[in-house]
Formats: sequence, C-alpha cells, structure tokens
Amino acid sequence: MSKPAPHQIRTFTVAPESAGRRLDAWLTAQLENVSRSRVKLLLDHDQVRVDGAIEKASLKLRGGESVEIQGEPVPPPLRAIAEEIPLSIVFEDKDLIVVDKPAGMMVHAGAGATDSDRNRGTLVNALLGRNEKLSKTGGDLRPGIVHRLDKQTSGLIIVARNDATHLRLAEMFSQREIRKTYLALVHGHIEQDRGTINAAIARDVIRRTRMTTRRTPGARIAISHYTVQRRIESSWGKFTLVSVRIETGRTHQIRVHLSSIGHPIVGDTHYGAPALILPKEAQNRRRKSTPNPQGVSLPRNFLHAAQLEFHHPRTGKSLHLESPLPAELTTFLASLEK
Repeated sequence: MSKPAPHQIRTFTVAPESAGRRLDAWLTAQLENVSRSRVKLLLDHDQVRVDGAIEKASLKLRGGESVEIQGEPVPPPLRAIAEEIPLSIVFEDKDLIVVDKPAGMMVHAGAGATDSDRNRGTLVNALLGRNEKLSKTGGDLRPGIVHRLDKQTSGLIIVARNDATHLRLAEMFSQREIRKTYLALVHGHIEQDRGTINAAIARDVIRRTRMTTRRTPGARIAISHYTVQRRIESSWGKFTLVSVRIETGRTHQIRVHLSSIGHPIVGDTHYGAPALILPKEAQNRRRKSTPNPQGVSLPRNFLHAAQLEFHHPRTGKSLHLESPLPAELTTFLASLEK
C-alpha cells in the first residue's frame, strides 16, 4: 500500500468477524507498517472517525462500521531529557567537554525514538542531567554533539558547550585536524605490521543497518591506518590487537574496514564476528563430540576510542587526551592470553 498524502482520507469497513474487537487493535491490524503507538497518535489527534464520529481507542466494534482515517500519524518533535547518570569527564573548560563514554550508552536518541527506553540513558541525557549548557547547533535532540561513537564502542568523545566551538570543531573534523586513535581486537593474525585501508563506504542497499565497502552509488571516501600492537596465539584461536587511526569519520568505519580485510572485530556480530568463540579443538573438529561446546563471548565490540589529539578551537593549545581500555576489555584480553 502506497503512503497517502497527509490530506488524504482512507476509508475502511469493519468486517462482521471483527465484532467485539477494540478500535485501536483493529486499526493496528488494518494499517500496514503502522505500530500501535502510531495508531494511538492518530486517535489522540482525532484523525479517526467511526461512522462520522470521533471515538475512543477502547471502542468495541460491532461490525459494519465505516472508519475514516485522515492523514498520517505525526509524532511530536522529540527532545532530549535530563537524567542523573554518572559520567567520566576527561577534560572540560568553558568551551568543550571530553567524556569517556562507556559501551552500551547511545550518544543521543534516534530520530525515530519516542519517550520510551530508546530516549533514555543517552550521553546527551546524562550531560543535561549535569545542568550543562550545550551548543544548539545540533538541534534539540543532539545538543553539543559534534561527532559520535557507536553504542557498543567505548572511549573519548568531544562535546561542544557553545555554538562557536561547535562550528569550529566541525570544521576541524572536516579538515582532518583532529587525530583519533582507537584500539581494536580482531579475529585472526593481520600479516602486515602496519597498513592503510582506503575503501569508500556506503550504506548496504539490502541490509540497511549495515555499511559496506562494495561499490555502491553514493559511497564516500574512508581512510583508516592500522598498526599491529601484538599478535595473540591462544587456545581460543588467533587474534590481533591493533591501533587504528582514522582520517575520516564514516558510520561504522573501523568495523566495516577491518571486516573487509577478513579480520572482524571481536564481539561485532554485525560484521561477521562469531557470537561465541569456541576452543581451537572444537573449531577444528569436523564432528562435535559434545552438543554444546563451551566457549567465550564478549557482549560488546572490542573497539575503544583511546586517544584524541587536537588544538583547542579557541585557545589553540595542544591537547593530547587518553583513555585506558575499560575493565571488561582488559579482563577479556587476559582470559584469551592465559
């Protein structure tokens, strides 16, 4: 069913077998790709009429009614909310804040979020909970946010406290004047001690939540430089700990780049890493002697934004900020090296 124009009226007739159903439940079943929460919006905004009258969501249908729906459900603009959430502040002054973000925390709610769990626990909410005055350049949903880290990536992120700083930082990112270095643990041994991955990135046309390095219209240049820190040979297989410096900041850049050369990041099942890492003997065994072999897993990506180097956007002072690997990553690394 094609999406109607906002002014269009859609008319349905309630079938006799739908007698006794609630109006909201019936509407949810009738409207393709429209959630119950969006149906509630239609009803709350008086966009639904039953036999010409505005009715409540709880109306019990009799069968045979004419139901008119006017336009599309339009949610109110989403605003970030203040929450008291502890934050690790690495640096702050009157212009900017550098936060050490934990894995599992979204930077800000998505545009399609509601005042539910998806708009809770974000970095922006935590900053507002500290009564921070943040730049307004990013809008009500993303105040202060100049760049982002994926939800399951930990480490350093810069937040702007005023619009002038925000604009200057955005320019510095665009001109590649901010040096960002990450630590990642990948599957397998990377043969070269150092290298550069220069592969344009675009959204996957089939799996829209993924990015790809396959040639796709609209792909944008992306450059990552990696340096091997150490190679690990363990009872769980081969791994490589690498530092990665990115020149560009594309969505999922390091994750998709490392996966594209055959070395997905540990824990990153989105880009080919196994959810469960089995012992080498179980990996090599063609026939499993046990139905459920024991393995290890990491409930997040082994990717950490470890260093930021840049000149302060107002004073020009050189800043070099670092964040050590969080405890869950050092513990996991130690478990592999036993």
